[in-house]
Amino acid sequence: MAIPTNIQTLLSGEVVEWARIEFKETWDAEASLKTICAFANDIDNWGGGYLVIGISDKQSGLDSQIGIPQERVDGYLKDMLNKCKLIQPEYMPITEVVEHAGKYFIVVWAPGGSMRPYSSPKNMSRDCRERVNWIRKMASTIQPTEEEKRELYALANNVPFDDRVNHQASLDELNITLIQQYLREVNSDLYKEAGRVDFRSLCRSMNLDSELPEYPHPKNVGLMFFSLEPHKYFPYAQIDVVQFPDDLGGDRIIEKTFKGPLHQQLRDALQYIRNAVIAEKVVKQADFAEAKRYFNYPFAAIEEALSNAVYHKGYDVREPIEVRVLPDRIEIVSHPGADRSISVEGLKNYRAASRRYRNRRIGEFLKELRLTEGRNTGFQKIRRALQSNGSPEPLFETDEERTYFLATIYAHPDFNRHGDGLSEGLNDELTDVYQDIETLILQLAAHNPTITVADMATTLNVSKTKIERTLRHLKAEGHIERVGAKKNGQWIVYR
Repeated sequence: MAIPTNIQTLLSGEVVEWARIEFKETWDAEASLKTICAFANDIDNWGGGYLVIGISDKQSGLDSQIGIPQERVDGYLKDMLNKCKLIQPEYMPITEVVEHAGKYFIVVWAPGGSMRPYSSPKNMSRDCRERVNWIRKMASTIQPTEEEKRELYALANNVPFDDRVNHQASLDELNITLIQQYLREVNSDLYKEAGRVDFRSLCRSMNLDSELPEYPHPKNVGLMFFSLEPHKYFPYAQIDVVQFPDDLGGDRIIEKTFKGPLHQQLRDALQYIRNAVIAEKVVKQADFAEAKRYFNYPFAAIEEALSNAVYHKGYDVREPIEVRVLPDRIEIVSHPGADRSISVEGLKNYRAASRRYRNRRIGEFLKELRLTEGRNTGFQKIRRALQSNGSPEPLFETDEERTYFLATIYAHPDFNRHGDGLSEGLNDELTDVYQDIETLILQLAAHNPTITVADMATTLNVSKTKIERTLRHLKAEGHIERVGAKKNGQWIVYR
């Protein structure tokens, strides 16, 4: 079974942190079993890790692609299967044989297990009875201290919310089209198998369902990304963009709510903000040929702040993410607040190095989609974008009880409080630019992949001919694809 990413992504080190990747020139049962066990224990809630066999661990992965002789691959896999049976409680990673640059490699994906702590023999000698709960620290696999052992047992009783099995939902709630769309976008080899393998095997390979074979229920993260209506299970799992053109005391309020799979609602909300809120000012300078350009809000700062809110929101809290657009600032509010490892004083000084992430699985998917980095770099990325634009410093706040987190992005000082350059002509509907037929068709298809052309025409109150003409253009541009039979097929949207 294929892994839900690809070896090029792993070797780049841009999506998966190097500390979560171990390179081995050959299959070394003793060392590799320790690494797999450590990733399964996932003491820092990073989401486990990857073991890549066929690359020297002494150099950068990009410079040391040795490969595995093809005749040894099966032997390595058989021995790996037998050795992994030594892990207790029962744990089996997901493996894939990949060909890259004319060479063969084995990629082992070991996600954080739900039955940790796990242990494996201290060594491979026949008479070894000592077992160790191996853990990962930085880029090394080590034996835990007594304190770290206690921490592992505490983690076993505190599985992150996004990694928990949802007992109210069935696997039928997961949409195969959304899964295929994701796999294609992240360029996973699993995309080629998605239409051929058993659906539960597909979910198992992506760590989306219960590990119990007799209990086919999805994990929360699967419902958040691959169900059409995640808000059915997570009330207020949504983004509300609320504009106050006349400030908080004014009479005008323009609201727009974004629901659906987390990555889609995030992208839709960002697109709306880009079109309806972001404005550019061009100032000609007498002494220079080039004009001076700047924005009321640099989009990169808003993108990072909102992506972080989606990443770190508590989805067991019945509060939406709210984006308040005021004449002189944008406030992004999410619940609950920052982890207690981040101090209030640290936030004021832009020091926010959290040891653990609230939603490790959500972070995995967002990082694969390149919607966030998840490396404690968000604050600095926001500051760099603002500084480059000539904007004031941001403000990050939480309370002592950690009930909320507030990120405030201030407008460039040359955009006045009355909205100079802003889209003040908005009404309570979507803006004209946001309502273009292509955007609406893509949104309909994404939220209802089985929708027909006739239903699109009825919903949008336009002719069927216009829908068909627009779809031909979208297909030619690679934004949408129809799979399956004409009547029973589904749309796949590529954003």
